[in-house]
Formats: sequence, structure tokens, C-alpha cells
Amino acid sequence: MNSFGNWPLKNKQGNDYGFIKGLWRDLRARPVDTLVRWQEQRFLWLLMAIAMGGLIILAHSFFQIYLYMAPCEQCVYIRYAMFVMVIGGVIAAINPKNIVLKLIGCIAAFYGSIMGIKFSIKLNGIHHAVHNADPDSLFGVQGCSTDPTFPFNLPLAEWAPEWFKPTGDCGYDAPIVPDGVTLSSVQQWFVDLYQQSEGWYLLPPWHFMNMAQACMLAFGLCLILLLVMSGAWALKLARGK
Repeated sequence: MNSFGNWPLKNKQGNDYGFIKGLWRDLRARPVDTLVRWQEQRFLWLLMAIAMGGLIILAHSFFQIYLYMAPCEQCVYIRYAMFVMVIGGVIAAINPKNIVLKLIGCIAAFYGSIMGIKFSIKLNGIHHAVHNADPDSLFGVQGCSTDPTFPFNLPLAEWAPEWFKPTGDCGYDAPIVPDGVTLSSVQQWFVDLYQQSEGWYLLPPWHFMNMAQACMLAFGLCLILLLVMSGAWALKLARGK
């Protein structure tokens, strides 16, 4: 028995996984009931929390500390949005069948994903402007501050400056290695990779998908999933009346 039902892990031939087939079969046959059952399990909520928490740790520990890519104001706002989603996922995962806990988790997740998209769009606009050959593209672009103002006036930069204090400029995310620092061969390879591409890209040699766009994609996928799950939950509640 697994948390999604009674589907076996392997089919009779032992070649395919009947688990995935069972999920798909139930989703097609009873989409609303299946989606509601999924969100009443801890797996999806913990998956969201782990995914967003993992992105925060990756940005801080690998890119900021290991590769010396300083976070800008919008970057730490994006981390804040991800952190809110982590909190929402953990709260809902305590007991997904509890309406109050799940509602708190949903609100936090929706808020985090929407704010994250907002911050990512702004950062993408700044990134496009500063990397545009036309100097007029910078007209009207608001610069970044090293003194961030988080929603609800949360002093996150004071509580956890290593994680939420901006030290870089928006749009410029190439590694800046301090003088006197000796890099390992692996560090040097990554630093050279991102310096040659003049910043972070999912595929640096081709300048494919900058950091802001990648964050937009992550937040957007979460928002779509939340909308689908919440819609199924609301429909289920409406049918029960």
C-alpha cells in the first residue's frame, strides 16, 4: 500500500511501473476526487517545500558562497517568496486533511508564488535593460538598493544577512571573485563558465533562460498546480453541499 492508493509498484510483466499507470487511470476516471485525494497526502506539500527550500540553498550555498555570485535586491525578494512557500508547504504537510492547516498552506503558497512571479518579472526587465546594447533601454529602470524593504516590513536582512542581505547589482550576476582567493579547479571551471556568459543562465554558452526567467518558470509551475488543486478542492466542497 502506498500513500496514493493500492496500486502495485510493478505490473505483472515486471517491466513497467503500474503505480504511474494507476495514477493516470484514476485521474482520467475521477479527476476531481483524485486531485482532492492527492492534496490530502503529505507528498505534494512536502515536495513543494523541499523544491523551494532546495532552490534557496542552491542559490545561497553554491552560487553565492561557492561561486561568488552576489545576490541583488530582487534576488533576496525572490528568496523571501520561496521561503514563504516552504513555510506554507510545511504547515499543510502537518495534516493535509485538516481544513485550517491546508487553507493556511494554500494561502501562503499562493502568496509566495504570485509575489515570486512579480519579483522575477521586475528582475527580468532590469536584466534585459542592462544587457541591451541600446543605452536608451535603461531609461526609467529603477536601480537596486542594498537596503531591502521586505513585505510586512520584515527585517530579514537583519535577522539573516547571509541569506537576505543584497550585496550585488540587479541584472549583473556574473561571479566576482575577491582578490587573494584561490579557487579549486572545479570552482574555476564554473566561474569561467558564468563569467564568459556574463551572468547566470540555465545554459550559459547559449545564454538560454536567465535566472529571473528560470524563477518565473518555477513559480509559474507551482501556481498552475496550486490553481488546479485548489479548484478541485473547491468543486468537491461545492458538490458536498
